[in-house]
Order: sequence, then structure tokens, then C-alpha cells
Amino acid sequence: MGKRARQKNRPQGAETPAGEVGPRQPCPCGSGRRYKNCHGSPSGPTTRRVARPFAGLAFERDLVALRELVPAATAPLPLAEQGERPVLLATLLPMAAPALVRADGTVWLGLQVQHGFGDPSRELAAVLQQALEAEPGAMVGLTEDPGDGPRLQDLVDDEPLTVTVHEGFEFWIADVDDPTGSVAASLEQANAAASPSARLTSAEAAYWTNVGTKEHLRWVLGEDEDTALDALARLHAAGRDRLVDDGRLVGAFRAHGLLVPVWDLPVGTGPEALEEPLDALATAFAEAVTENAPLTTEERSARLGLANRQVTIR
Repeated sequence: MGKRARQKNRPQGAETPAGEVGPRQPCPCGSGRRYKNCHGSPSGPTTRRVARPFAGLAFERDLVALRELVPAATAPLPLAEQGERPVLLATLLPMAAPALVRADGTVWLGLQVQHGFGDPSRELAAVLQQALEAEPGAMVGLTEDPGDGPRLQDLVDDEPLTVTVHEGFEFWIADVDDPTGSVAASLEQANAAASPSARLTSAEAAYWTNVGTKEHLRWVLGEDEDTALDALARLHAAGRDRLVDDGRLVGAFRAHGLLVPVWDLPVGTGPEALEEPLDALATAFAEAVTENAPLTTEERSARLGLANRQVTIR
């Protein structure tokens, strides 16, 4: 049946009344779903997605990078109430476990786990609380919506992370003499997928990686998206966004409410060669963020190009 025929046969009064939400319109709750599949569903509302789940944390930017961009890295997690069990954040754990309690009681909390209940901060907090109470040797997961429980922001000391980037996942078995079975298989599979990476020191949450055919720099920015895009557009239009010869800003990711610009780099660049130019770029970016003048025609064009080359991860 054609569109015109469907409209002709639609019952009178089927139009959406003024002030109400149509079934195919976005749900006002901000979930990103259509109203009929969310708060307009007969089964009730779905979990509301938190657009920027780690906002307010001093280590928000590094946390987003470890969760979405970096293959193998760890960082001690500073808890607000230090107990007997230290906690280690890890990008990925054996068999993609949400958390493991080691034989010595140390809790390993996995970051690259997608539970899908809408708030990664609350999900991580729920797994962490379970792991802190579990027996050594336990694997801990999350099987249901944590509801109104605490968020990660409620459980940690708000200070920067000390991140260690690893070549692979051998840290999994540092205390195991001869790993076998599922752990060994998981280690082999994870190492095969891990690209060499490094955390730069000249700018916060900037990570270099080598994917074989290219190298990349990915820099997690803390400013809101519009502010960050404006600043990057000003630098791009002025030719101040290049890090090395034959390198270029190619686009950006959106991840957990933050913008992550990406530079393509020639193979052989390496992380050390980026420290000085990135330091200069970070200074220029900080200055561009404070500019209030309207964007010029060239800057608006640069901004449109960057916006059109964005990919949302989470």
C-alpha cells in the first residue's frame, strides 16, 4: 500500500494531539529510542542512558580512553574508603570478566565490559561492590540492572590515575607459573588483537597506537563537544593542528559524552616524536577554547568537515 493510500485510510483522530509525543518520535527521556519502544511501550520504560557517565571524576578522560581505546593497560583505583583489598582497573580481563578477585584478595575491575543498563558508572560501581565482598578466586558479573545504587563517583577518591600501558596481557599471569586451559587461550586471543600503544605525557589522556598500516594519536578532550569542535576548527583553519609532516587530523570519536579527535600518522613516527608537537598543540588548543569571537567562514567550513567525520562509539 502506498503512502498516500495509508494516509487516506488512517482513522480520523489518529494524528498526535498537540503537546504529546508520537510513537515514532524520539522519547523525551533522552534514551535515543523511539517513544513506542521506550516510555510508550506497554511493558514500561527502559533504562535511561546517561550521556556522560563519568562526569566529575578527575580521571574521566583516562577512564574513557581505557574503556574504549587502549588495548592493554592497568591503573590502581583510589577508593574513598580504603579497605584490606586494593583495586586494580584493567582494560580487559581473562574471558572478558567484569571483575576477578585474586588469590591475595586484590580486586581486578574490568573496564571493557558492556552491560547495557544505561549507566556505565553505576554498573562498574555495582560490580566493584560485589567483588569487594566476594571470596578470593571468584569471578564477579552483573546480571541485572543495579537500580539506584551508588555510582563510581561515590566510591572513589577523586584523584588522577597512574596508568600503565602494557605491550600485551601478560600481567594476567604474572603470578602464575604455567597458565593452561581457558586463561591461556584467552591470553593468546587477547594478545593477537592488541595493537602497540603508549600514553603520552605532554597532554592528558593522549594515546598513540600502531595498527600496522598506520599509526594514530587519539586524544580525549574534557570540554563539551561544541566548545571542543570550535577550538579544533580554529586550529585547523589556521594550519596549527598538524603534529608531524604527512600527519593530519582526520576526524573524531564520541565516547561517553567526550570528543576524541584522531590524527593519522606515518608508520615509523612513534610516540616519542609526538611529545613536543603535542605539547605545543595542547597549549594552542587551550588558547582556542577561550576565544569568543564568531567563527570565520574558513573556521565554519573546517568545523563542518570535522563534524561530518565523527563516529559515536558509546
